[in-house]
Amino acid sequence: MAKYNRVLLKLSGESLMGEQEYGIDQKRLKEYATQIKEIVDLGVQLGIVIGGGNIFRGLSGAANGFDRVKGDQMGMLATVINSLALNSALQASGVKSRVLTAIRMEPVGEFYSKDKAIEILNKGEVAIFSAGTGNPYFTTDTGSSLRGIEIEADAMLKGTRVDGIYTADPEKDPSATKFDEITFDEIYNRGLKVMDLTATTMCKENKLPIVVFNMDIAGNLKKVISGENIGTLVHN
Repeated sequence: MAKYNRVLLKLSGESLMGEQEYGIDQKRLKEYATQIKEIVDLGVQLGIVIGGGNIFRGLSGAANGFDRVKGDQMGMLATVINSLALNSALQASGVKSRVLTAIRMEPVGEFYSKDKAIEILNKGEVAIFSAGTGNPYFTTDTGSSLRGIEIEADAMLKGTRVDGIYTADPEKDPSATKFDEITFDEIYNRGLKVMDLTATTMCKENKLPIVVFNMDIAGNLKKVISGENIGTLVHN
């Protein structure tokens, strides 16, 4: 029995690298497609936003001399590449899915609109939202918040490499402790970096809860959807 009817799943581009140093690991891509199929089979309506950090990051490009706007545009195109790869993997797994782009680039993907996205979700197909918001200076986290709010999702599920939110970075501080749940205000007050400030504020103001969990463990996505107490719930 699914706890959520409609969700926005945010995946990081870096996670797609798997054991590689760059690009897309086909094994990881297939694992993600398998997990996604498990929740689609439960009847959950699913929108997905995936980052592009495994290919190009606008901010890192700007730090190395790129014009920030052009760097961010390159990052948006990187998310389209990842979205096409995920779309292909899902369809190979028997999951109907479509890629929507925030920038016009037919026939690569369909131009995004809320009405089109809702129509796709109501058909039981997965909607993959690519190219961020279509604007520079906005991260894919902010794009996820925006799309999650627009499609009226019950929650945003943020799949990461760690199993939730900690008092400090658990990869650097072994004494860090995990939160089972935390409020948006606590995140602000503690200075925790869950998502960028714009994305977090949008979720808070529109009452969109976030569940942060480890997507790299097979079966975790289904556990979150089923309401099992894994990861960290962020709420108002």
